[in-house]
Amino acid sequence: MSVEDHAVVDAIGVERHSGKVVLTISDHLDWSSEQEHLHALQEKIDTYLRFIESGELEQAYPDARGRAPVIDLVAQHQPSALAQEFLCRARGALSIAGVELRSRPLDEDEC
Repeated sequence: MSVEDHAVVDAIGVERHSGKVVLTISDHLDWSSEQEHLHALQEKIDTYLRFIESGELEQAYPDARGRAPVIDLVAQHQPSALAQEFLCRARGALSIAGVELRSRPLDEDEC
C-alpha cells in the first residue's frame, strides 16, 4: 500500500505515548513529477479524512473510539518547496476538522 493507492488506508494504530489514533500514509514517490505527486497526496489525504469523518475509522478500528486522529505522512524523499507549502496548508485545513497532520522522513528514528 502506498500514496498511489488512493482508496486504501495504509496503516492504523494507537500511539502509546499520546493515546492518539494514527493513520499512516506511506509515500515512496520522489518529487520528479511534482504535480502528479501532489495530486496523489491530496487524494490520499482526502480519503483518510472521509474515512475519519464518516465514522468508518471507528467501525474498522474500534480502539479509535474517543481518540484524537492523526494522519502521519511517512515519506521516503524530502518534500519539495511546493510540497512543504501544500502540507502547511493541509495542516491548517485538517486542524479545523480536528485532525492533526504530521510528516516525517522514512528514516527518522522514533526511539
